[in-house]
Amino acid sequence: MGESVSEATVTKWVKEIGEMIEEDEAIVEIATDKVDSDVPSPVKGKLIKKFFEENQIVQVGEAIALLEIEGEGSAVEENADPVNAEIATAPVAESVTEQEEQTEEPFIEEDNKMTIPGTELLEEPSVQEKTTIHSGARFYSPLVKNIAQEEGLSQEELDNIPGTGAEGRLTKQDVLGYLSNRTGGKSFAASAVKTTEQPATIPMPPKTTVTPVGTTSAGDEIIEMDRMRKLIADHMVHSVKTSPHVASFVEADVTNLVNWRNKVKDSYKKREGENITFTPIFIEAISKALKDFPMVNVSIDGHNIIKKKNINIGMAAALPSGNLIVPVIKNADQLSLVGLSKAVNDLAHRSRANQLKPDDTQGGTFTFTNIGAFGNIMGVPIINQPQAAILAVGTIKKRPAVLETEHGDVIAIRHMMYLSMSYDHRIIDGALGGTFLKRVADYLEEWDMNRVI
Repeated sequence: MGESVSEATVTKWVKEIGEMIEEDEAIVEIATDKVDSDVPSPVKGKLIKKFFEENQIVQVGEAIALLEIEGEGSAVEENADPVNAEIATAPVAESVTEQEEQTEEPFIEEDNKMTIPGTELLEEPSVQEKTTIHSGARFYSPLVKNIAQEEGLSQEELDNIPGTGAEGRLTKQDVLGYLSNRTGGKSFAASAVKTTEQPATIPMPPKTTVTPVGTTSAGDEIIEMDRMRKLIADHMVHSVKTSPHVASFVEADVTNLVNWRNKVKDSYKKREGENITFTPIFIEAISKALKDFPMVNVSIDGHNIIKKKNINIGMAAALPSGNLIVPVIKNADQLSLVGLSKAVNDLAHRSRANQLKPDDTQGGTFTFTNIGAFGNIMGVPIINQPQAAILAVGTIKKRPAVLETEHGDVIAIRHMMYLSMSYDHRIIDGALGGTFLKRVADYLEEWDMNRVI
């Protein structure tokens, strides 16, 4: 499910020990940083052993279950030694950081064994060899590298931070813990005492008195954030700390667009079997404007600007749980309006049904959010890192507006809508951001009433 993915959390066992499982039937549910997924069984058989319990973290390539299948030499007692049994290593999604992109790899099936390319089937689960990707002498994930770069950590400091991950791998928490204990600009290499008998120690800062930010009163209810809400919270805080946000606003007269949609929506639904909403129309306008202003379709890496070749539009979708997810329409500029409509409806449906794949949320270059769906007229969204901008549209309302005609100015009832955009002021200045946003509005205002879909 991606080279950069390294682990996932077992959230629910769908099958219990002793139950029969059909091929491709879900056996366990797992969670990554972005999406929840079902892991299908590679074979038909009986579940006779689980190697992990719910809420435990699993590394890629680890065997998660033992299956008994029919066939010569495959009979295994439920209490048999798993060393002599066939082990199916199911594909395990791994934790995907906000800064990483992943590519989907095919699974390789051999008889009743299932592995992820780059890993090996384990003959003995008690002595497992984990495959890691190394960069130099020690493995560092893209997220760890990004944090080190932002905080100015030298390679020597990074190499000397003790890792608590698998095989001593350095995790995000290890780096953040080191940074929080870093005093006086001293590097870990200079301040830590390393011996062969004991792990290196990190000097602790002096204790300080912390005043609670929030207090509770009688009758207050304390609700712990679920996994997705924690990820969203961390992602939003990271974005605000990373990018200096600035916003622009425009108002658009979308009367022609509204009247055109009202005219074609019934025939479109009869022909295509689904509704045409405003969302694909907005995404089409954004895609056109991004082609006109490619320096908005960018991200930043240190002091380098990365101008994206593809236009991949993420659309923020509210989930029934109250959380938020952003599936991505890849190469949106290459899709027709019908293609965009079908992509939007498909991603929205699979988002609500919790059926998105990790790849569905990766690779976005620009994000769109429709806050008008909740009756809001405008808003200032937070940038979806590592992108440089996010655009929001408010609700469409009928209002009196002044129209310039050949016979003079008149007041008429028009369908009006506000558009707002937050953008990273490190890369996008007000002139570019404001001009881009106005171009999106122009595409919507100049809608062809005779357009055939």
